[in-house]
Amino acid sequence: MSISLIQSYFPELSPKQIEQFDALGDVYSDWNSKVNLISRKDVEHLYERHILHSLAIAKAIRFTPGTEVLDVGTGGGFPGIPLAILLPEVKFTLIDSMAKKIKVVDFVGKAIELENMVAEHARAGEFKGQFDFVTSRAVAPLNKFIPWLRKNIKTEMQNGMPNGLFALKGGDLTEEMASIPNHCDEFKLSDFFKEEFFETKKLIYVNLTPKEIRSKKSNRKKV
Repeated sequence: MSISLIQSYFPELSPKQIEQFDALGDVYSDWNSKVNLISRKDVEHLYERHILHSLAIAKAIRFTPGTEVLDVGTGGGFPGIPLAILLPEVKFTLIDSMAKKIKVVDFVGKAIELENMVAEHARAGEFKGQFDFVTSRAVAPLNKFIPWLRKNIKTEMQNGMPNGLFALKGGDLTEEMASIPNHCDEFKLSDFFKEEFFETKKLIYVNLTPKEIRSKKSNRKKV
């Protein structure tokens, strides 16, 4: 599978975006032989299991231009790099606690001339920037992960959905979602993509807008 898989679900790609997505295959194959960014058995499935998987977030929401997104525990750059290619008017900050992986992510971004992404070596609990949304891919259970993020969520909103977290996960998440008090939505990736890989994959959205802001918004709607 290659760039044609991405084009089949996102036919509006520009020539530059096609070139960037196409380049990821060689860049990741080369680096994965030096640094274990993704499972070695998954390299041949890069476009399906990593790139397209990352782009599921763009099927649930199209961030408005100027939106700032923090990708936590980005590892090899997922979902941050594919999303940054797809959404050039959105600003992405990718962080990971492993310095060697962040160095590769930074290299990949520069290699494909990705101008709307920065990569930083940092832990989620210590990172102080503020963003509209946080993205992640199977980093930690939600009830442990969310407390690290509250400080990073902006109070002002500019998208159709309240600021919060988009987490790519798999399996039965009933108990995990029930363990947090915030509003959650679950998207089945099989509703977006037909490949068998996505049958058990899900995208979880968690509203992390502060309660006082949500209350004000609710009161305005009632008037």
